[in-house]
Amino acid sequence: MTTTVPLIYSFPEFEGVADAVADHVISAQNLTLYNTLDKAIVQKLRNSPLSTVLTEMVSSSSILLHSRSNSASSKADTLNNSTLGGPGTPASGRRVPKLKKKSEVRFKIALSGGSLIKILHQGLLSRESEIDWGKWDIYFADERLVPFDSPDSNYGSAKREIFDLIQSEVKPRVYHIDELLIDDPQECADSYEKILIDNFAKKDSVKLPMFDLLLLGCAPDGHIALLFPNHGEQLREKLAWCMPVLKAPMGPENRITLSIPVICHAHRVTFVVEGLTKAPIMRIIMERPEKGLPSSIVNEGAAGRVTWFVDDDALKDCYDSTKKKYKFLSIDEPII
Repeated sequence: MTTTVPLIYSFPEFEGVADAVADHVISAQNLTLYNTLDKAIVQKLRNSPLSTVLTEMVSSSSILLHSRSNSASSKADTLNNSTLGGPGTPASGRRVPKLKKKSEVRFKIALSGGSLIKILHQGLLSRESEIDWGKWDIYFADERLVPFDSPDSNYGSAKREIFDLIQSEVKPRVYHIDELLIDDPQECADSYEKILIDNFAKKDSVKLPMFDLLLLGCAPDGHIALLFPNHGEQLREKLAWCMPVLKAPMGPENRITLSIPVICHAHRVTFVVEGLTKAPIMRIIMERPEKGLPSSIVNEGAAGRVTWFVDDDALKDCYDSTKKKYKFLSIDEPII
């Protein structure tokens, strides 16, 4: 395995991670739904009939975005470097919104569980005015096969900590496992894969789903989603979109997870890691990719589209990793 260096943003404390991840998510939302980060144009597109807004935009020179100042250009450069750019973004950072109907575009995001839910709770719920919940399709990168009211359920935790607390009258579409199938891991995985096929391959023949953003944590043992370091057969899986996990080494034994090819195919893959207990494994991930940990495989397989948000504690043992200061793109930088 070659050494692939992902983009790493480091923060002195948990709150900084939560704020930056919220900005990162909202930026991905705006680029997906509106093809721009310009706040004024995003607001117009959110609040006005599409045809009226596009007529105004096409007849105005303001359609050339991010040209207002050197600061804006710097933010565009940062955006491209942080894997949020994409095809159709000129080198200057200017972006022309495509003429698409609002109903045609949805923000497809997949979440993992654990401390990531806490970080999203902290970062997103305080910024609901920037979020178009009604245009979100939320999936899960992994799930423990337990009842939804169990504290081990990723969907259950996300429901209690995020979905139930959304103030907007329009809610996101949330795609979770079938709770009736938790006693049959293979059938449960097949059922969830069918949901993915129905939603991503309904109109076009696709080999893999492409999420706009896939958010993952990383456990102290190095597993991501529910892909464990010593489960070689699953790490080598090439065809399945969703797989059962049997006899997991910790917690509930039976689970399901997205496969490595699906994770690596996402438009943006973002890891969120915090805490001193993650420091030893972070050093192996960042400085010993030849060890073949699942996250190192993703760093390589999704090279150029991977971003890490970590606190300083988690990077305590990393000596050769280059850290960057995060520049906020969609929301104002918090005053510290």
